Amino acid sequence: MDWTIPDDVQQFVTDLDAFIDREIVPLEAKHPQFFDHRREYARTDWERDGFPKQEWRELLLEARRRSDAAGFFRFPLPRALGGNDGSNLAMAVVREHLLTRGSGLHFPHSDEASVVANLPLALVLHEYGTAEQREQYLEPLIRGDIEIAFGLTEPGHGSDATYLETTARRDGEDWVITGAKRFNSLVDCSEVDLVFARTSGQAGKADGITAFLVPTDAPGFSVPFNHWTFNMPSDHSEVHLDDVRVPAGAVVGEVGRGLDCAQLFVHENRIRQAASSLGAAQYCIDESVRYAQERVVFGKPLHEHQGIQWQLVELQTDAELIRNTIYKTAAMMDELGKTAVTDKVAMVNLRSNQLACRAADRAIQIHGGVGYTRHKQFEHIYRHHRRYRITEGTDELQLRRIASRMFDFGSRRGATVGTA
Repeated sequence: MDWTIPDDVQQFVTDLDAFIDREIVPLEAKHPQFFDHRREYARTDWERDGFPKQEWRELLLEARRRSDAAGFFRFPLPRALGGNDGSNLAMAVVREHLLTRGSGLHFPHSDEASVVANLPLALVLHEYGTAEQREQYLEPLIRGDIEIAFGLTEPGHGSDATYLETTARRDGEDWVITGAKRFNSLVDCSEVDLVFARTSGQAGKADGITAFLVPTDAPGFSVPFNHWTFNMPSDHSEVHLDDVRVPAGAVVGEVGRGLDCAQLFVHENRIRQAASSLGAAQYCIDESVRYAQERVVFGKPLHEHQGIQWQLVELQTDAELIRNTIYKTAAMMDELGKTAVTDKVAMVNLRSNQLACRAADRAIQIHGGVGYTRHKQFEHIYRHHRRYRITEGTDELQLRRIASRMFDFGSRRGATVGTA
């Protein structure tokens, strides 16, 4: 079978590269401390509980603005939001390509920032938000004028999201929310938090969970601390909700059907996450091949040692197999819908995220002592992509999803969303 990347997608990638080289690389060069061996320390506000520094966020926002003005940022968004209806296949190609370039302002790894949008919450609001919610939040979110946090994971519940202990009860026309959230991303800089709470039904059942847009300055909403993580800076906070009152208009989607919003969020992310990890793995492989051709040990080039060859051959073989499966799965998602191939999305997510970690680890080993330093990107890549094996569904949850399709037991159990 003769299969190639569609011409329009290839042209987009070519034009995107030219834009990055013209606009983003020079901007990055003006702020070297954020991208060299000082990156983790320069980006982190250590005196403000490890949140990203304001200067770092402003630089990311400037890159977004330039990309939006040049017509690249909104590419995957619906045309109604100023986008190009970028397909899942197109975004798989784009995300892989961006990461194959290595870490930089175009895609800094430690953030989900990118010169091509990855805004699943925009899609959630577009699909499930009321007219008032879309008017108030949607365009400001896309422009970067505001952020919206995502509050699903709890201290006692991650992948088992149907067992939420956070509850919301009616009080007249309002809802009163009580509970706690963990790893509540972006909450320190967000105007509102998309909070999931049980409003009815039984623990372990998807029905009865509702999504609410909760203002982060609402009485009873507090952030007691921020979790410092393997890769810093961190924006994964602990959140307490003590009788937080919101109006009926804060509900996103249908009452009791909030996990529809969460499913849209994670399904949108998983295939792109897999493509990103593949690109990061390919970067590590390419850099290791280049180094092995330059480095001389025991009187001959490193790449002539069979032990080195085979390590990289194994990685490249896995990368190629995963690449073909990612592209096929993304194309099937475009044709059949996101949920129709959920098992295959789980397969590529599992294998690609693992490959990124293995490739970064091998790159460190092949580069020797210098590979272990922060002057190379490998440790940074490893720490970021190690997170992907937990967020949007752990390795174990991906295995469960695959088994669910194989043995047809998914319909007999409660839904699993898959979060940290």
